[in-house]
Amino acid sequence: MAWLLLIPYALVLILLCSYGAHRAHLAWQCRVYAKKLARLESTPRLPASLPTVTIQLPLYNEATVARRLILATGAMDYPREALEIQVLDDSTDETAAIARAAVEELKRQGIDVSYVRRPSRHGYKAGALDYGLKFARGELVAMFDADFVPQPSFLRDVVGHFSNPEVGMVQTRWGHANRDHSLLTSVQALMLDGHHLVENRARYASGCFFNFSGTGGIWRAKAIRDAGGWQHDTLTEDLDLSYRAQLAGWRFVYRADVITPAELPEDMCAFRAQQFRWAKGTVQTARKLLGTVVTAEVGLAKRIEAAFHMLPHLAYPATVLLTLMLLPALVCLPATSYRAILLVDLPLCMGATGSLAAFYGMAERARGRSMWSAVVKLPAVIALGAGLAPHLTAAVFDGLSNMAGEFVRTPKRGEARGRYRQVSKLPLAELGLGFISLASIVAAFETGHWLALPFTCLFALGYGYVAALVVKEQLGRPVAAAPESVRPPADASVANAA
Repeated sequence: MAWLLLIPYALVLILLCSYGAHRAHLAWQCRVYAKKLARLESTPRLPASLPTVTIQLPLYNEATVARRLILATGAMDYPREALEIQVLDDSTDETAAIARAAVEELKRQGIDVSYVRRPSRHGYKAGALDYGLKFARGELVAMFDADFVPQPSFLRDVVGHFSNPEVGMVQTRWGHANRDHSLLTSVQALMLDGHHLVENRARYASGCFFNFSGTGGIWRAKAIRDAGGWQHDTLTEDLDLSYRAQLAGWRFVYRADVITPAELPEDMCAFRAQQFRWAKGTVQTARKLLGTVVTAEVGLAKRIEAAFHMLPHLAYPATVLLTLMLLPALVCLPATSYRAILLVDLPLCMGATGSLAAFYGMAERARGRSMWSAVVKLPAVIALGAGLAPHLTAAVFDGLSNMAGEFVRTPKRGEARGRYRQVSKLPLAELGLGFISLASIVAAFETGHWLALPFTCLFALGYGYVAALVVKEQLGRPVAAAPESVRPPADASVANAA
């Protein structure tokens, strides 16, 4: 029985430890390429004649942040004759009136801005970007999501890279305006810093594929068209287009030193909805393109890195399996056995802490902070990752079985907290796994598996924390909102607000 248990348990640990080793490898690459990154992360000289830029602002029911975004975009430090702004609004609530008023305000300042509505919300965000691109006059196209606040120097900081005709996209770093709002937002900020300050920088410096993050970046319009345009058969249209463009030969640039402040989800339900969309869409993109990448005429290192890039969410089903198998493993394998220590306790300890400490510690160092500021948050990172595992496991299987799907927007807080609320099912899976983890705590204590004990505690805390926040938010007073099923008027195609 012990061996029958150890075989699947070992396979799950091998998978999870491989992701841990990959995180540590990315952190190591940032150290190896530190001098190269210092050269790459600098503002290039602007061309004598600045290129025309179209800024696209896709909106859908963003009443709390729409005006802030539109006015911030209008404040760009860029020649007005070379700047166009498209407000791509699919909203079904008061956002439409707010956006039109903001567009009118910019028009009075002499800015070339248009308010664009489609006959339907077909294709969601990807459909809106593609629709606007048909009318865009810019040779470069920048995009910002509704909760971002672009800085005045953004365009001047990045357009110089396009003097190189091979460059197809420049991605910049996300800032976190509400990083310190709560434990949830501070952990989210650290996770995203790991992506932007470790993953993107390591992939960029090593010549591997990395992705446009959907916002806070700028594309060459020709690169979008050469890659086949925006497509909406996955929920991560940004990742999909990024790989198609790089496979077509376009080069990408990453600028970690250019930061655009944005808003992190402050509610657990909104955060889970965002993560579900990202997980499902990434799996869909892997189904669509991973085979093409693996057989492409690129180096082996690029192909391996692309596989890790497209399949990170497989760690969540593995985490659920680990939770289910940990209890019998703790009971069946005595703590006095070297086999138990090597196969149960030590991998849990090293795989969960060592790689995360290196990965997020590097992210904090890149921000000019001490690595210890990340280390003290590791328990919360591990707990939240475990707590998200059941929900994102469902996203993985949904992505494996279905392409496309509904693009569920992340509710924004903006200046009116509580205006939008994400509806979520009761967290029954999290509660069940939480109780199993509590039993594992007892088993680890009774059997003397002291190295495994902290992680059983963190798993129990993670499942309980997520479940408690979801229940609390769903029991809160409902907020009235316009019905999501309403669609924009069919007679509205492209309208300059008037």
